[in-house]
Amino acid sequence: NRVAYEAGQAIAKNPGRTSFNPMFVFSPTGMGKTHICQAIGLETKKHHPELTVLYVNAEQFLMQFQASCRNNSSKSSRDDFVHFYQMIDVLIIDDIQYLSGKPKTQDTLFHIFNHLQQTGKQLIFTCDKPPAEIKDMEQRLISRFKWGLSAEMSMPDVETRRNILKRKAYNEGVELPEDVVNYIAENIKTNVREMEGFLISLIAQSSLNRKSITISLAKQMVERFVNNSNREITISYIISSVCEEMGTSQADFFTSTRKRNVVQARQLSMYFAKKYTKASLILIGEQCGGKDHATVIHSLKTVTNLLDTDKQFRAIADKIEQNLQ
Repeated sequence: NRVAYEAGQAIAKNPGRTSFNPMFVFSPTGMGKTHICQAIGLETKKHHPELTVLYVNAEQFLMQFQASCRNNSSKSSRDDFVHFYQMIDVLIIDDIQYLSGKPKTQDTLFHIFNHLQQTGKQLIFTCDKPPAEIKDMEQRLISRFKWGLSAEMSMPDVETRRNILKRKAYNEGVELPEDVVNYIAENIKTNVREMEGFLISLIAQSSLNRKSITISLAKQMVERFVNNSNREITISYIISSVCEEMGTSQADFFTSTRKRNVVQARQLSMYFAKKYTKASLILIGEQCGGKDHATVIHSLKTVTNLLDTDKQFRAIADKIEQNLQ
């Protein structure tokens, strides 16, 4: 996550004057997208208190636009909406995927984007997927999302997760045994929000039932609240799991690069998507970098052959499959 952090620091010092404009931050839920983009806004205000910095969720943006459209008596309400956003110095729109399938709102955002970009203002967007994977979004907007920096937020490594748990427990006034910290950090790998939520539940169970926080209690709760939860395995989740295990960024995954590790990540994603979802081969290809039906079939055959002949490849595939299950 250092790329997003360092770029955020640079933007806060010189908003609109770096090559990171727009900045597009993407990841599955619970990885810290909202946290970092709000931090950029706050840091910008420290360096440039005279600037107008606005954070808005895409759902709020959509509702504001729809409200401006309900006033049919004149065009002035919509003009006021556009004019308001064109006056912003640093515009942060969170969860841009909520504008999918909203062509009128996208068209308005397109014109706001152009005006702010041309006048040297800073734009920051967050999304649950990279630009190339957003469905029902105008291509001209997607193209503009790619103009600047696309930064992926990933699940912190085990050591960082341990530190997060210790700090969270400290803030709650609880001292966690080291083995409990290690167990939670190693077994809850979906997102930070879920890990923190589990810790709060563990503390509550201990307090309300007057039990000590032990590794035994932690294991019982992981079994009940994590392992038995019915998680829908989506193509997006498969891609995220494969990229994390193979050390490949999702930004590279959706490019046309032919690097061996990226190609194998795509092929494994297609293989597991066929195995664990009901998606058609055409849909699998579309969501795995815009590949065609024939490419998916070739990938399935390639992975099957490698699983039979390459022990190292099979070990990686087995680890990914364990995580998916």
